[in-house]
Amino acid sequence: MPETMKTAVFHGRMDISLEECERPHAKGNKVLVKVDCCALCTWEQRVYTGVNKVEHPFIGGHEISGEIVGLGDDVNPDEWAVGDKVVVGNTLPCGDCYYCKTFEEQSCAHFDHGAQLEGLPYHGMGGLSEYMLVTTHCLFKYRNVTPQEASIVEPLSCVVHSVETADIQLGDYVLVIGCGIMGQLHVQVAKKRGAVVIVSDINRERTVLARRYGADYAIDPSKESLTERVLELTHGLKCQAVFDTTPFPSVLKDAYTCVANVGKVILYSSIHPKPGEEKLVPVDAGWMHSWSIKTLGTANSNSRDFVRAVAMVSEGVIDLKPYVSGTYHESQVKEAFDKAIEGASYRVVVNFDGK
Repeated sequence: MPETMKTAVFHGRMDISLEECERPHAKGNKVLVKVDCCALCTWEQRVYTGVNKVEHPFIGGHEISGEIVGLGDDVNPDEWAVGDKVVVGNTLPCGDCYYCKTFEEQSCAHFDHGAQLEGLPYHGMGGLSEYMLVTTHCLFKYRNVTPQEASIVEPLSCVVHSVETADIQLGDYVLVIGCGIMGQLHVQVAKKRGAVVIVSDINRERTVLARRYGADYAIDPSKESLTERVLELTHGLKCQAVFDTTPFPSVLKDAYTCVANVGKVILYSSIHPKPGEEKLVPVDAGWMHSWSIKTLGTANSNSRDFVRAVAMVSEGVIDLKPYVSGTYHESQVKEAFDKAIEGASYRVVVNFDGK
């Protein structure tokens, strides 16, 4: 009889269940990773609620920590060993297109969430499974932190890419709009780059946490003018970089009122309008031209970003402990998603222990 494993499968809106399938084995240039933890990204949460459309059945999960339990014959034993603790990076870039060949695999021309990974019964990113079969270029070793914390390295790598895209300089004023997990991570990374960090959120608990981990100032835009307060805090200059980590066009519109001349507005979040809200954001093109305003989109991460993120977490430069909001056993995957979509959490993590 073949060995089996558990995997969590989406079958429709708010419909996910744990199923049993055949367990893959290491071979060729692939290693077998025993998944320890998978954090529930907003992307998978939107699959669960039906906002992100996928073909069912579908196996989600891309914020993954685990342990190598098998090496294929072609894997370099000088670099990899059974027992290595690893995070699984991006498994979806094709490796062949112009962007992959120029080390911009986060923007792969053939990036496809619906691809089917070898060793899994259905398509999808596959992290909500007990085991994954992956190539070593997707793996990054970590140390000194729990598997739960390590599962959040993937979103941190995306923030590393975002902050480096913004090219923050020492002493820059930086505004981070939204203090969910991605905003919180932007705070920590921007502060390490030497920025003066301002955060904006109506949730006081979240702004308090942001202040604890590096934010210099906090603004509640429901109680005071965001633009006027930014002007005051920056001594009339406004911000060299404004990160919008929220999905709402109305908030993005506000971001442009806070950017300095020759400054940058970074669109970190995907845009998901509220019911009745326009998706497009009107911006004065003449003003952008006159004052050299830049708009930058950023999504995903590449191997370079993972290397940096893993090093910072492993050596204690960035602390991910505050963002593990709850852990659930694999058998409780539906309860985990129900908790995650409440919106009060940073990251809910599913533990795979095979029991």
